[in-house]
Amino acid sequence: MRTDTIFYKLFQTFNTLLFELINQPFEEGYQFVSVEVKEKAFRFDGIFAPNKIDKPIYFVEVQFQKKLNFYWEFLSEILLYLSQYEPPNDWKAIAIFSDRQIAPHYLSNFQKELVASHRLIPIYLNELRDSDSIAIMIIRLINSPEKDAQKIVESLKRQNLNPDIIELVEAVLVAKFKNLSREEIEAMFALGDLKNTKVYQEALQEGELKGLQKVALNLLKIGMGIEQVAQVTGLQIEQVRQLRS
Repeated sequence: MRTDTIFYKLFQTFNTLLFELINQPFEEGYQFVSVEVKEKAFRFDGIFAPNKIDKPIYFVEVQFQKKLNFYWEFLSEILLYLSQYEPPNDWKAIAIFSDRQIAPHYLSNFQKELVASHRLIPIYLNELRDSDSIAIMIIRLINSPEKDAQKIVESLKRQNLNPDIIELVEAVLVAKFKNLSREEIEAMFALGDLKNTKVYQEALQEGELKGLQKVALNLLKIGMGIEQVAQVTGLQIEQVRQLRS
């Protein structure tokens, strides 16, 4: 499963997720970004960059495979970033593991000090408590055995999910059940129930309308007439006229 891609999307979608994982109150004023460190082309899974110097930078790395030198590599990337960008902020490192068995077992004294001071914070996904948080539910879906997926999806279906989140849940299931097609997964988990809701259909139509409006604007810019644009895009003539005004 491409967990790095899925977690990047999760952090982009749920701005509270990092703070839920580290059990701290949500803080406004952070932008989630992906940053490359030039020396060895390191790229963090994500950085929560604050808009004020009194807030710490959060470096985030997701690890689902055992790697003995993981902490050293992660800390090396952080130190290279700090050297290149020289931010005035304090910083914290968040290491997200599928379970404790994946995390390095033997820490140096330096690494132990970082953990003790909560500068280096390990998160073990299989130890997350049950939560009504949609983001946490999706993470539990990523990390759960396949036999538990149905129960988690049913819990998610009881939430008020927007189309983007429904698509994210479907992407997690497609990555998790590699032997099944998207259509088989949709049928297996009755995702059609979600996609047939009025909220989903209205949001889908809104997205399609925005796409058509963008096409119509481009056609108007190259000189196509209002009636021709309406015919090509299927929009009403008055809708096209409003775009040009």
